[in-house]
Amino acid sequence: MTDKKAIAEKLLQINAIKLNIEHPFTWASGWKSPIYCDNRKILSFPFVRDFIKSEMCNIIFQAFENADMIAGVATAGIPWGAMAADQLKLPYIYVRPKPKEHGLGNQIEGFYEPGKRVVVVEDLISTGKSSLQVVDVLKNAGLEVQGMVSIFNYGFPEAKNAFEKYQIPLKSLTDYDSLIALAIEQKSISESEQNVLLNWRQDPGNWKGNL
Repeated sequence: MTDKKAIAEKLLQINAIKLNIEHPFTWASGWKSPIYCDNRKILSFPFVRDFIKSEMCNIIFQAFENADMIAGVATAGIPWGAMAADQLKLPYIYVRPKPKEHGLGNQIEGFYEPGKRVVVVEDLISTGKSSLQVVDVLKNAGLEVQGMVSIFNYGFPEAKNAFEKYQIPLKSLTDYDSLIALAIEQKSISESEQNVLLNWRQDPGNWKGNL
């Protein structure tokens, strides 16, 4: 079983996850957030990268042992999907947000056959919208999506409901709850800051960053 707090600690150590309540981050969506997760940084730290890769492969092997292939989500999920597929010796494809506007116009890159069972690899899950769009693309191509694996999951109720509606099992190496628990354990945040962080997740679109 994956130790979610151990993985969260690794991400904090290399600053792949940052917490800042006083000076919140701004997401591409315009949301103000006390947390920012950039798993692309993991790729620059070989020992952490190897640890995350191994944990991801363990989850895929345990939860989706009948998988025929791995599909990475462009762009941040591409390297993780490729590394997992290599270690598990499974075929690999990746999915673009939209079809290419030149060449063959592919949205799915790589060789696949309809009916194959595929596990999707993402770097993180926020609302789940873009991740589940990839599920639609794969299903429309005749592939059977067994589930999805991510490195980090914010645990938004919106995402939980969306994955349940799609009936897609989601496994994450670590998550927001584990991160907060670790921060409390390490005494890097106060009880009032903990409450702010938990309240943000319930309604991130309207959070203003005030304690």
